[in-house]
Amino acid sequence: QVQLLESGGGLVQVGGSLRLSCAASGRTSNMHMMGWFRQAPGKEREFVAAILWSGGVPYYARSVKDRFAISRNSGKNTVYLQMNSLKPDDTAVYYCGAEDGLKITTAPDEYDYWGQGTQVTVSS
Repeated sequence: QVQLLESGGGLVQVGGSLRLSCAASGRTSNMHMMGWFRQAPGKEREFVAAILWSGGVPYYARSVKDRFAISRNSGKNTVYLQMNSLKPDDTAVYYCGAEDGLKITTAPDEYDYWGQGTQVTVSS
């Protein structure tokens, strides 16, 4: 089992920045791909960014590309999401997910472990 704990959410004005963290514990050696997803009220959970735990090219949703950056520190078992130029449409609960089946995927249904989420609110 893998446990994930997100932090770093909050209230920010339009154009501001936040950095989310996702600390992993447990059988972290099983983790293959780590992703950030978000869910706004009344909407389905959607992909934001992902990266292989071993490193490599990151993946981004078109809506956040060039504004958000995903990174990981394997020594600290932590994945980060740096969010810049935030917009009201970025308001959502942000979740960290881990996939342990050797898939390269951005589909939420294919992730095996989830954190509890952290709220990000962008005010105009």
